[in-house]
Amino acid sequence: MAPVNRDVDHLDALRDYYARHRAWPSYARLGAVVGVTAKSAVAKLLRRLEAAGYVRRTPDGEWTPCDRFFERPLAEATVRAGLPEMALDASEQPVLIDSLLVENPSVTVLVPVRGDSMQGAGVHDGDWLVVERGREAYDGAMVVAEVDGEFTFKTLVREESGWALHPANPAYPVLRPRESLTLFGVVVGLVRRYRRP
Repeated sequence: MAPVNRDVDHLDALRDYYARHRAWPSYARLGAVVGVTAKSAVAKLLRRLEAAGYVRRTPDGEWTPCDRFFERPLAEATVRAGLPEMALDASEQPVLIDSLLVENPSVTVLVPVRGDSMQGAGVHDGDWLVVERGREAYDGAMVVAEVDGEFTFKTLVREESGWALHPANPAYPVLRPRESLTLFGVVVGLVRRYRRP
């Protein structure tokens, strides 16, 4: 009987290790991470993962993950926020989260949110904004901007007197620049992590 291929399990173990430590295990440690004792088996596993596009060798001979290593399964169906529907299955087409949120990596930054002035727009304290610098802003765009020397995150609104920054919480005032309004970037996405209590 042929041995069972456990590459998926080994890949999951490596992904969990990388998520915990933010680093690739040393070659000596790699066997313990995936539960393989023979060095030859570790070498074969790495070659299979390399052939599948999950890992590669750096110019100095070290192993490192590729973009495909960070792909996540994409559900085949959308989920309703109303009535329940059939169970979700994972699609055969995984997705790299970065590809959903980042169109232009060289000009995209993550900006942490502090405060509750945009909670009405569904953005909360502790969220991370995906901000594209240099993107053309438009009336109604959520932006990070410098207004009169202070950075803020608001909705850009064209008023009769000029541009203003509107909060999404009635407890905060509309910001109308007295001297200057400079756009840092346009918000193109949002990241939120739900923490366990």
